[in-house]
Amino acid sequence: MNAYLLIDFGSTYTKLTVVNVETEEILATSKDITTVQSDIMIGFNKAYETLKLCIEEKNVKFEDINFIKKIACSSAAGGLKMYAIGLVPELTADAAKKAALGAGARVMKTYSYELNNSEIEEIKNSNADILLLAGGTDGGNKKCIIHNAKLIAKVKIEVPVLLAGNKSANDEIIEIFEAANIDYIVTENVMPKLNKINEKPTREAIRKIFMTKIVEAKGMKNAEKFISGILMPTPAAVLKAAEILAIGSDDEDGLGNLMVIDIGGATTDIHSLAEGDPSNAGVIPRGLEEPFAKRTVEGDLGMRYSALSLLEAAGTKKIRQYLNDDHKEIDVKAHCNHRHENIMMVPQTPEEIFFDDAMAGAGTEIAMQRHCGWLENVFTPMGVMYYQHGKDLLDVKYVIGTGGVLVHSKNPRNILEAGEFNKEQPVHLMPRSPDYLIDSTYILSAMGLLAGENPNMAVRIMKKYLKKVN
Repeated sequence: MNAYLLIDFGSTYTKLTVVNVETEEILATSKDITTVQSDIMIGFNKAYETLKLCIEEKNVKFEDINFIKKIACSSAAGGLKMYAIGLVPELTADAAKKAALGAGARVMKTYSYELNNSEIEEIKNSNADILLLAGGTDGGNKKCIIHNAKLIAKVKIEVPVLLAGNKSANDEIIEIFEAANIDYIVTENVMPKLNKINEKPTREAIRKIFMTKIVEAKGMKNAEKFISGILMPTPAAVLKAAEILAIGSDDEDGLGNLMVIDIGGATTDIHSLAEGDPSNAGVIPRGLEEPFAKRTVEGDLGMRYSALSLLEAAGTKKIRQYLNDDHKEIDVKAHCNHRHENIMMVPQTPEEIFFDDAMAGAGTEIAMQRHCGWLENVFTPMGVMYYQHGKDLLDVKYVIGTGGVLVHSKNPRNILEAGEFNKEQPVHLMPRSPDYLIDSTYILSAMGLLAGENPNMAVRIMKKYLKKVN
């Protein structure tokens, strides 16, 4: 039997998926705690032994399996941390951030205009894995990006620097970096024209840096002795899976515009695969062009690590709105504190389960409002006009939920519906009436990996295993 072994070295769990090539079915899955702090192969080997047992329970001899490839993605050790530098906050700095998020990075902070000494020291002393240097349209302002390049060289930044700014400044910046022995990579301008984002070259450059440098820096070399390679950050794999499911492959039709809601212990990630153009007449797009494949990360909206910041963002009243009437008297702050202090907690009692669902609902509502576009009313001599900021996602066809709280919830639809269009708050352009699917077997990251090898199979498997929520 020919098969793929697809591995996700997650921040909490290492997840393994075996795909039978002949039948295009998932033969088995397994997971165990990620052990990146000691040796990442300890957790992997435990999951691997569990995988063998699962396969043999299906009357398949493990030694008869021929693994065509063993490939992986990773968000272990905190994932891929990036600092981004641009020119204007609403333009090149925002474009740099969007490109970095689309590549699966966790953008810790963005900087604009000319850096000062305290900012460059902050970057130097940070735990960044990559520094993204952008700024200026092609042929436009190059004074700012050159100033920032000189400061980077002056303090001798040790992490790789990805240069994705005004191409007219590249020659001078390369000379500066070469003289200071800075580790750098040059790619296309992330915003070559005003309001025109060009994120794909930056995404690919980040993936290459991840493969060649970050994996080794995070002590994951042991894993590469067993597998064919760690190809990309986990969030990039999820976005890749969503993108190919939306667009389709050479042989398979896609599902059309869709979104993914990934609720984790530390963050809530939202992915949208849609152009996001205005769906109503008389609405004028404003601001930076949005990428078709967009990802946002809400670091204050998590179920465990970020439980207290979720409480702060949502407020007690909003969380109570999502509690069942029989659980209105729950001590909201005490429950959030308990989850923050016990990050491996698995809810057991009905009260704990209800509270997890309520937190997830509140987090989903806020994360979707932040991700989706919004309308601004402007009064003019010709009457009221509407400006659209961000993506119009009113007509998204499918919303896919993933993450432990959704997979284990008895009412995942209730959580996902928290991110729907609200007539009482029509300014937010969130999906109106999508169909909901659940990634109950955690296959999205695996399918993102498989899409690089066999995109037709990846689309067919996702159509088969992503279950509709009634």
